[in-house]
Amino acid sequence: MVVYKAFYSLAANPFSKEIKAKDMFQSSAHLELLARLEYLKDKRGIGLVVGEAGCGKTSGIRAFTSDLNSALFKVVYFALSTVTVSDFYRGIAYSLDLEPQFRKVDLFKQLQDSIRELYHEKRILPVIILDEMHLASTQFLSDLHLLFNFAMDSQNPFVLILCGLPHLSSRLAVNHHQVLQQRVIMRFKMTPLSKEETGLYLDHQLKLAGANHPIFSPAAIEAISTVSRGYPRLINSLGNGSMIYGFQKNLNFLDEEAVRQAALNIGI
Repeated sequence: MVVYKAFYSLAANPFSKEIKAKDMFQSSAHLELLARLEYLKDKRGIGLVVGEAGCGKTSGIRAFTSDLNSALFKVVYFALSTVTVSDFYRGIAYSLDLEPQFRKVDLFKQLQDSIRELYHEKRILPVIILDEMHLASTQFLSDLHLLFNFAMDSQNPFVLILCGLPHLSSRLAVNHHQVLQQRVIMRFKMTPLSKEETGLYLDHQLKLAGANHPIFSPAAIEAISTVSRGYPRLINSLGNGSMIYGFQKNLNFLDEEAVRQAALNIGI
């Protein structure tokens, strides 16, 4: 229950992460990411998406997959990149509705056979998303190019999206990951919202929640843009905190002081 909903005449929480994909704010970076992922889907192969925490990488990928026809695409999302290689294989197997083989070599073959069968026989393209990949072990990364090597690297019956913080790009650039690096056909770095987009984002979120009048002053929007540096997750935290403060102080219109208090409360 959001304490300020009734006070600001809102029907929902304007800063919830449980937003439907179709309702997501379409920033320039969000639209560019969708276009890059469409390219990857059409070409098939490996893509790399990086960006700072809270910039909207995973939300953008979720928006992309939400539009995929489940009769034509099998979406697998895996975010446990700190597990062992064998556990990773088992996790992918479960996601592909398989009962994992015990030995790693058998599991490897089982996964490749399943991907081939989906694509060539069932005409379903596997779309495998590996999140938090900046945390992956060297062995984990080294095994990826082996698992996703089909027909002597002459076929790509899959889409593989590697997602993580910016230093994932640096990790892939080192010599022992060159084979994987060279097979990446799409690279994208997610950027934060501009100052103008921050204001539009706040307006978009409030309208989705049922707001029918302005709540944040221009000075408050400026403060949110500056403190958040344009990262949607921080914008949401500051917006939510500002409205809680406004509710407590009986403020119908929020100024930069509300944002300052929100920033102090969340430690930024």
